[in-house]
Amino acid sequence: MERYASRKMDYLPANFYNLKADLKELPPPPLNPMTREPLKPEELEPVFPKGFIEQEISLERTIPIPQEVREVYALYRPTPLIYAQNLVKELSTPAKIFYKYEGVSPTGSHKSNTALMQAYLAAKEGVETLTTETGAGQWGSALAHAGAIFGIKVKVFMVRASYRQKPGRRIMMELFGAEVAESPSPLTQSGFRFYQENPNHPGSLGIAISEAVELAVKNSKTKYSLGSVLDSVLMHQSIIGLEAEIQMKEAGAFPDVVVGCVGGGSNFAGLAFPFIRHRLEGQKIVFIAVEPEACPSITKGELRYDHGDTAGLTPLLYMHTLGMNFVPPPIHAGGLRYHGMAPLVSHLVSKGIIEARTYSQEKVFEAARFFFKTEGILPAPESSHAVAAVIDEAIKAREEGKEKVILFNLSGHGFLDIAAFDHNRC
Repeated sequence: MERYASRKMDYLPANFYNLKADLKELPPPPLNPMTREPLKPEELEPVFPKGFIEQEISLERTIPIPQEVREVYALYRPTPLIYAQNLVKELSTPAKIFYKYEGVSPTGSHKSNTALMQAYLAAKEGVETLTTETGAGQWGSALAHAGAIFGIKVKVFMVRASYRQKPGRRIMMELFGAEVAESPSPLTQSGFRFYQENPNHPGSLGIAISEAVELAVKNSKTKYSLGSVLDSVLMHQSIIGLEAEIQMKEAGAFPDVVVGCVGGGSNFAGLAFPFIRHRLEGQKIVFIAVEPEACPSITKGELRYDHGDTAGLTPLLYMHTLGMNFVPPPIHAGGLRYHGMAPLVSHLVSKGIIEARTYSQEKVFEAARFFFKTEGILPAPESSHAVAAVIDEAIKAREEGKEKVILFNLSGHGFLDIAAFDHNRC
């Protein structure tokens, strides 16, 4: 088995894939929080660029990728599909394990796939500033980079726990020209009420989203950009799975199991949704979404309408949620510290298509260290959740004596999280 699949330029998709076109039943629609009626597209215009809204509501199966965006994608895409030969050997498993490595992007994670598209759409409409939140900093870094490319200012509210744990990500954002503030901050009404109570409040993605949205709606030249959860964001990430589908075919393999970590759901959906097409057509594939024990939105949350932020500024989304006021402990997988889940992922869980699992931080870091020693790539703490589940699946295959093909998304590297690994040594 060859370790690397080809990275031919004709493997780079010309279109995003929109899973909604193939679903017989769609999730319940977002609601206007004031009227509790289905949200109208024009009601989103104070927050998002119009082009983004058009993609969010689209039911077309394919959405063309603009040439300007595709040219930037071509700097790092197609990303590698790697056969994990050393991991397989060390586990003595009959399973074949492949991973799509998104850590080769300019900022080291899958987040650039949607950041570039969103910055392009905003620039096309004359938006001057994009506001956003970030947990561990992968999303903030990606949007800062995209803003620099397409000439847009970026203001990032970084969850305080991660701001202090991961100074490297803050520095990267600032190098790209972004302005970064700890959240909760005294800069917004949404943040000030938490900051006033406790200037060292660890923060949450929900609070940071509220701060970013508040700034966006106060200025007509400013819009908000979201790194996960929404349908269009998941659609932008579909290029991961579309590339993997071609590369797996080249390797003569097709997955029996697809694995990804989940916080808001974008990296998991990016890999899984193009393969869910085949599940909908009757092919047997297991999909495993892995979340942290400290923030188990799917496994312990309720499936109901809830705000995507803490202040209640966003539309009501039908999703798995721990509640808009839930503040998770300051685990190192900051990108997974979100109270909710993408409505499309939640919908597929409810239909029995996606299975959810939780892992402790201790087990996740143990899996990451093992992967680093065998494969030579240090996975981000978020991606390490997927690694832990893959190792369990491979051991299960060994115990059952079954051959199976496992594909997972190594959504980012952990080299800027090195302090977290030092703190969590055995």
